[in-house]
Amino acid sequence: MAVRFSPRAHMEKIKYKIGVMGSAGRGIKLPRELLEKSREVGREIARNGCILITGACMGTPHEAAVGAGEEGGLTIGFSPAATLKEHIKPPISYPPPPKNSIYIYTGIGKEGRILLSIRNCDGIIIIGGGLGTLIEFSIAYYQGKVIGILEGTNGIAEKIPEIVKTIKKETEAMIIFDSSPKNLVRRIIKLLKKRK
Repeated sequence: MAVRFSPRAHMEKIKYKIGVMGSAGRGIKLPRELLEKSREVGREIARNGCILITGACMGTPHEAAVGAGEEGGLTIGFSPAATLKEHIKPPISYPPPPKNSIYIYTGIGKEGRILLSIRNCDGIIIIGGGLGTLIEFSIAYYQGKVIGILEGTNGIAEKIPEIVKTIKKETEAMIIFDSSPKNLVRRIIKLLKKRK
């Protein structure tokens, strides 16, 4: 059965904007289990009437966007490129937008689009990740976002507890850990409701 996407109907039921940040896997093959978990996170974000925000890249964020699209959810991707052509061609070489995605071609490079994507999130979920994800976490923490860490995904996600111990600055950031995509998304939404 095909899922129909209605922008107007979708906008009426939106709760929050939740970002998915994590392993892009450029030059390496990401484990199938990691990509499946990412897709399930995207599905769960859509099932709960939230918008998914990504950095419009490959890997875990792309899989989350595919999952959201399968459930009729909306994804907004912030691309570092200035045009779709620049987005999909080398040196960027990102995949084209998946179903039910709106991509914003920022033209401000990878570092600039990270700031835009995080600022537009109410909360974020980190799945694995490397240097770019560490930057995303730092900005989200500094801005006091609700941050969910999908446990068991390695990368930066596994280092967050150690990193937080070394941070001296207090912010309003709230960090939660869960190994279940479904539970993690629902717990983030619960915390966002409390903030309202």
